[in-house]
Amino acid sequence: MSSLHPPAVARVTVVGSLNVDRISRVARLPRPGETVFASETRLEFGGKGANQAVAAARHGAAVAMIGALGDDADGRLYREHLQREGIALEGVASLPGVATGAAFINVDPRGENQIVVDRGANGRFTVDQASRALATWLPATGVLLVGLEAPLEVALAALRAAVAAGVRTVFNPSPVAPHFPWGEVAIDSVIVNEHECAEIFGEPVPGTLARRRVRHVVVTQGAAPTLLVSAAGVQSVPVHPVEPHDTVGAGDTFAGSLAARLAEGAAWSLALRAANIAAALSTLGPGAQTPIPRRAEVEALLP
Repeated sequence: MSSLHPPAVARVTVVGSLNVDRISRVARLPRPGETVFASETRLEFGGKGANQAVAAARHGAAVAMIGALGDDADGRLYREHLQREGIALEGVASLPGVATGAAFINVDPRGENQIVVDRGANGRFTVDQASRALATWLPATGVLLVGLEAPLEVALAALRAAVAAGVRTVFNPSPVAPHFPWGEVAIDSVIVNEHECAEIFGEPVPGTLARRRVRHVVVTQGAAPTLLVSAAGVQSVPVHPVEPHDTVGAGDTFAGSLAARLAEGAAWSLALRAANIAAALSTLGPGAQTPIPRRAEVEALLP
């Protein structure tokens, strides 16, 4: 039986990106070389890492964010926003003379999107900066959630530090890094969508995971069931049916909510059902973070 309030020990540390999103609504996504007009453009807070941190926090976890912002107006606004979400920010560096990361997003009436990211401060975040923050936060962390909008060397250092500290790792290798050294570090859980899965593993459902030193692979498939692949086989978990308005950030909501559930010790079946519901609800409103649901909304829909 799930509980509305998770245990106090549900602690998640997120290593990843923080971006200011510039979101344009378009009648259809442009083809290569084509110009289309937007009906509106708005600014919102985003970045895969910060989206995941907000999702985990709204799902009831105690969350620490590790990453970088520019020492600019966007960066200061972002800090105030995450503080309101209750996220610990001591691990977020302010980089002078560097712009806060930005994402430029086109969304069509069906909720499909195209995204271009300027990494800004995210691309200047160093292993030394990350390592100092990890030394502070890992001892109290239940799950470390890592993405690839931060530099590859930072992601690898974070995964290695978590393994050394005995902390459970959840890795979202998005966007896909073709040269990621699979097998060099043990990873408990990998979250990918079906396209990323095919690109990384060469098949829609991964086969042998041992040579990549991965214990679990979670494959999200849009409206099709989510798959959990492990040495025990393949488990299929139905998604929560909705009519999506905007799919920006749905995958990040899934990852953050799943990390929160795993950090509190939930079984995979419950964790995946909850993450599926959270991701579905996040598509009902515009933007990446604003529509991320809170735990009570998810609990109300759990069977």
